[in-house]
Amino acid sequence: MTSHVKTNAIRMLESKSIPHSIIEYEYNKDSLDATTVARNIGAPEEQVYKTLITRSDRDEIFVFCIPGSSSIDFKKAAKITGSKKIEMIHVKELLPLTGYVRGGCSPIGMKKKYPLYIDELSCLFDHIYVSAGIRGLQIKINPHDLFRICDGIFGDVTG
Repeated sequence: MTSHVKTNAIRMLESKSIPHSIIEYEYNKDSLDATTVARNIGAPEEQVYKTLITRSDRDEIFVFCIPGSSSIDFKKAAKITGSKKIEMIHVKELLPLTGYVRGGCSPIGMKKKYPLYIDELSCLFDHIYVSAGIRGLQIKINPHDLFRICDGIFGDVTG
């Protein structure tokens, strides 16, 4: 059980009194995709968001929070960030850059504050689910609260 765990993301939400719920679930390290997470927490797949860390051609780090059932559109991502090119970071860079591991990367409470782009489809829902910062925990949060706590930017970044 991890229900007593306070991740950086959870501590940050609590310190700012942002309404949220924590959902604990069983996970398999070989199945960390959002579709599996959605099934495990009993949530609609389109409301479970994944956090992607990218690097631009100018060596800038950008974070994208998109529906787990979607793929990032790298051309749209480059355009919205004012970059010529965007690509995913290598998985080995994830922990040093964010403080989080694959399958447990939250858009909230990273080691350093990076620009966060939240797919505009999130605004269709009263709440979405994002990682709480470790595998096996999700945060249920209103997308506008996520936007506020992370100084996010809503945009069309999926293809």
